[in-house]
Amino acid sequence: MEEIKSMKFTDADLSEEIVKAVEKMGFKEMTPVQAKTLPLMMEGRDVIAIAPTGTGKTCAFGIPMLEYINLGDKRVQELVLAPTRELSLQITEELRALARFIPGVRIACLYGGQPIVKQISQLKQNPQIIVATPGRLLDHMNRGNVRLDSVHTMVLDEADEMLNMGFVKDVTKIIEATPNDRELVLFSATTNQDVMTIAWKYQQDPVEVVIPATKENRPQITQYVINTERESKYENLLYLLDSDRYQRVMVFVNTKDMTQRLCKRLKDAGYPADCLHGDMRQSARNQVMDAYRKGRFQILLATDVAARGIDVDDVEAVINYDLPNENEYYLHRIGRTGRAKRQGVAFTLLTYTESVRFDAILKYIMAQPVPLKFNDMGILVNENDEPFFEDM
Repeated sequence: MEEIKSMKFTDADLSEEIVKAVEKMGFKEMTPVQAKTLPLMMEGRDVIAIAPTGTGKTCAFGIPMLEYINLGDKRVQELVLAPTRELSLQITEELRALARFIPGVRIACLYGGQPIVKQISQLKQNPQIIVATPGRLLDHMNRGNVRLDSVHTMVLDEADEMLNMGFVKDVTKIIEATPNDRELVLFSATTNQDVMTIAWKYQQDPVEVVIPATKENRPQITQYVINTERESKYENLLYLLDSDRYQRVMVFVNTKDMTQRLCKRLKDAGYPADCLHGDMRQSARNQVMDAYRKGRFQILLATDVAARGIDVDDVEAVINYDLPNENEYYLHRIGRTGRAKRQGVAFTLLTYTESVRFDAILKYIMAQPVPLKFNDMGILVNENDEPFFEDM
């Protein structure tokens, strides 16, 4: 496999404004996905980039977009589609950070769950860049609020997840509303048939970039599995939380109802917790995430859909209260920790009935978690019967 050479942002042919913004964000050296993708996008090539999550994809496509933007043109020139509201907001925030020294850049973020009137006012400001979820963007297109006939670059971020979620028809309609000669870039953690179909149908001679999960860009996560009984899960969870080892924790639960009930139970017991689930209004979800990022509470409970796209650098531990229904969700969950080159840990509370499905997940991720158990005294120990938290 071709070695990916390291590259500093100052060594690339970038504008002074972009270099200054990148330095302000604390970045000096490009990640592998940036080093490979950024030059190709600057050349105007169509790209399929297969890369692990948390490897700096937004800068990889955001910098070329900003370098090519025509500030005097009031039409939409750059478009990013993302599968969820949270990811759309996260991308918008990072693009605005990259554009902080370029006066006149206008970015609109369009997603479901926010009043459409507020978004119409954004569109009346003539944004050059739109970040959107497919359904809401199509809604605005059907209402005549936005035209895409001047789009220069279009990016599908987390394309595999977006197409898996049932947005194939919406994404197809949006692509077909852009010019045939626009640059189309797909970022994906995995390849699937829908991703390859979009690439075959709409990309022109695309370059495929594959960034393997190496020691350098793979999140540093130690995985543990705790075999338990279903009725003991709550007590096991409290044991982990009471260890006082982790100041920022995410707990994953499979259903909205269970997320709410478990959150209430923890709150009633005095734990600093809150939750995210699909039935919450977007404004409430934003408030929860803002408070979590600012450290106003330590324990965030979430379903897989609600947590998609969440990017908090300093999550110290992930706890799988329930085993996810899809293999990919396990990777997305544990990938919430171990970011920005920090060490992270992931615990899975595993019942006997879940063991067959967990074996399938382990085969998929090609990893073997460290087994832990509770001894007769209720102390969490390793295979050698040594206490896991030695000073508890």
